Amino acid sequence: MITVNNITLAFGKKPLFKDVSLKFTPGNCYGIIGANGAGKSTFLKILAGDIEPQKGDVQIGSKMRMAVLQQDQFKFDNEKVVDTVIMGHTELYNLMKLRDELYSKTEFTEEEGMKMGEVEADFAEMNGYEAEAEAGMLLSGLGVAEDLHDSLMKDLEAGDKIKVLLAQALFGNPDILLLDEPTNNLDINSKNWLEEFLINFNNTVLVVSHDRHFLNTVCTHITDIDFGQINMFAGNYEFWLRASQLSLKQTKDSNKKAEDKIKELKDFISRFSANASKAKQATARKKMIDKLTVENIPHTSRRFPYIEFKPDREVGNIVLNIENLSKTIDGEVIFKDFNLQVNPKDKIAFVGKNDVAKTVFFDIIMGELEPDTGTIEWGQTIKSSYFPKENSEFFNSYLPITDWLRQYSNESDETYIRGFLGRMLFSGEDALKPVNVLSGGEKVRCMLSKMMMEGANVLVADEPTNHLDLESISALNDGLVKYDQVLLFSSHDHQLMESTANRIIEIGPYGFIDKMTTYDEYVKDADIKERRKEIYSAPVEE
Repeated sequence: MITVNNITLAFGKKPLFKDVSLKFTPGNCYGIIGANGAGKSTFLKILAGDIEPQKGDVQIGSKMRMAVLQQDQFKFDNEKVVDTVIMGHTELYNLMKLRDELYSKTEFTEEEGMKMGEVEADFAEMNGYEAEAEAGMLLSGLGVAEDLHDSLMKDLEAGDKIKVLLAQALFGNPDILLLDEPTNNLDINSKNWLEEFLINFNNTVLVVSHDRHFLNTVCTHITDIDFGQINMFAGNYEFWLRASQLSLKQTKDSNKKAEDKIKELKDFISRFSANASKAKQATARKKMIDKLTVENIPHTSRRFPYIEFKPDREVGNIVLNIENLSKTIDGEVIFKDFNLQVNPKDKIAFVGKNDVAKTVFFDIIMGELEPDTGTIEWGQTIKSSYFPKENSEFFNSYLPITDWLRQYSNESDETYIRGFLGRMLFSGEDALKPVNVLSGGEKVRCMLSKMMMEGANVLVADEPTNHLDLESISALNDGLVKYDQVLLFSSHDHQLMESTANRIIEIGPYGFIDKMTTYDEYVKDADIKERRKEIYSAPVEE
């Protein structure tokens, strides 16, 4: 159990939270939510002991082991993959090293022999004999190929490194598990495996995530950072969202009734207070006003951008035809002989184990990269807009956001530009920030603003939810659901995929799957699971 006692933390004059007291108990998974900058990751660091609060303390049960998902992908570069996982249990790993050191000796002193006996007993008690098997099971479950388990961390791709660090946190059945964005860059199978692992995990879990489906699947409680406080609610994210919206509506409705009644009473008092015959009634109404209360609604840190894509014209019958598209990079086949016909009203989610394949495909169809072979034919009526995963080249200038966005607008009026940016949460002085100093989330909102300005009837978006908070993801989700033209996109956000896509395409190096279906149906389809094995395995040469 973790007990938080009256913790307070402020950066400068801005309090993140004040006098917070909470208890996190075994058997529960707590989703930590809040707007960007609210202090989610900071709160986890306080619990982990990496940051000291200015007031209060954190108490953890005696002999309880805490595991934290590491964020530094390069920290273990010179370690073997399997050893990196076992390092998640520091005491066991140190014992393994001592055991190996003792066994490396050809002769033992009596003292060393006694020590060996103690080490073996402790090693067995901590399930040391099963350590490598458990590490291998975690790695395989998360999708790290078995032939990589004995490799050095520095030889792994970035995506596999993240999975290894996640396996490290899960290793050894920790009493307390702190996870900051654990689903980042996980593919379908790895994410499903992690969800199942956490559902069956019997100890205490605290997790920060922007994946709404993940929070709904694994969380028993939601811990909300807002209004300078941290409050806990039973239930998953969807339950918290509906309950909080209902509570806010009820408060506003109650306030409206009270304000209307107060106005009515004040009008009566104003009209009849000088009238002797009505004096008693006026006095009675003054007392009624004193009994009426208007509840103060604190200012929330949550803000929802307004996202709506309006095409200048509808698509025609011919949208996009692709024949025999192939691309190999540095000797690695990305995809081969890929064929696609995009139809009006298609909303296609591109999925697959290799994120690079999706990015390369989008870059090719948008003219940013040349294919090795194949043809790409866009229809004559098509006006497309592209959201690339890597967007830094758009922000290499000192232009203020207003002037940056004006480049993509048919309307150059300052009032129009400022009003548009205000709806995208760039109000006042924020709209004058130089674009080269923007945060990741701010850049994404700028790119979405650019796309909205362009009036496209085909949207192409590669991971558009990256760096966004839950509120902005929800707003983008709503905007894409309402968009009635063609959408080609990739995302790791399950709910966005399920609510938006009507067609799923999975691209592998040796084939592809193209299915008119929803995302959930695609994931559950047994035939597709078998087919998926084929598109990632090199054909056997006869």
